[in-house]
Amino acid sequence: MQTKREDYLFLSSMLRAREVKMLSRDKAERMLDAPSYGECAKLLTDCGYEDLSQCSAAEIDQALSRTRAEIFRELSLQAPAKDLVDLFRVKYDYHNAKAMLKAEAMDSEPLPVMSASGRVSPEAMLAAYREERLHELPAPLAKAIAEGREVLARTANPQLADFAMDRAYFEELRALSAEKGEFVKGYVSILADSTNLKSAVRTARLGKNADFLRLALVPGGKVDADRFTAAGDALPALFSGSALAEAASLGAAAAEGGSMTAFERACDNAVMTYLRGAKLVSFGEEAVLAYLAAVENEITAARMILTGRLAGIAPQTIRERLRDLYA
Repeated sequence: MQTKREDYLFLSSMLRAREVKMLSRDKAERMLDAPSYGECAKLLTDCGYEDLSQCSAAEIDQALSRTRAEIFRELSLQAPAKDLVDLFRVKYDYHNAKAMLKAEAMDSEPLPVMSASGRVSPEAMLAAYREERLHELPAPLAKAIAEGREVLARTANPQLADFAMDRAYFEELRALSAEKGEFVKGYVSILADSTNLKSAVRTARLGKNADFLRLALVPGGKVDADRFTAAGDALPALFSGSALAEAASLGAAAAEGGSMTAFERACDNAVMTYLRGAKLVSFGEEAVLAYLAAVENEITAARMILTGRLAGIAPQTIRERLRDLYA
């Protein structure tokens, strides 16, 4: 019987081999410079994707979502620790939960906007919700849905319900990473700090106060809520010397009306820079975590390029919005 170490060694080797085919900045530039949408889409097949050259925007989204869901399912079966993959799948569970709450409030159907990339299928989650069987869902998720439903019923404010769901999502991320190595814990931490930095800037741009910001903040970062709410316009000082230092400086400018695109891109790029540290590790949790994050990032980039080109958006405009790629 293989040991956990041997399992990680085999899986890491397989994922390193796959990384070679992933969307790189050079490949992305070739897609942006392609003379037509069709030729742009065909270039993505070099990365292992199906031919999307005849697809509509909705079909592009569906195809890319299927690819992500299949990768998650595959690695859930192959990874020595399934909850490592759950660090990425859980996001879609909470996305689906938000979709259900909003659909109920608006008397609409949530399934068309629910994702198959979570731990629970959209159909099973919706049935559990409508038939009052939340106890069949993962306990943290069930508790969050009940809380979100209560907040929405009490306040009729979908944003406050979203805040409650976001806090629950990051609480579960922190719990999932608690028994993992320092690299995994560091990923959750920088993700939380990046999320909170974005919330702080958006709060400032909206002219909201510290009480509103406190509701929007999520747990798990290195910078706690008290420091965020007390920072005011001194956000760069919170992240001086850290991976988010550049993003915080751009955030201070964005809070005063500067570019949100440049700021949010810097936040996401800081997370990707952290993940590239996994390339220094031969095998283990780091390689699996980095590959999963790279897939998420690649699919986001592919969607942005393809739908942008299909809509006739100027390549330079798309280029300015693209995040750094792992490959």
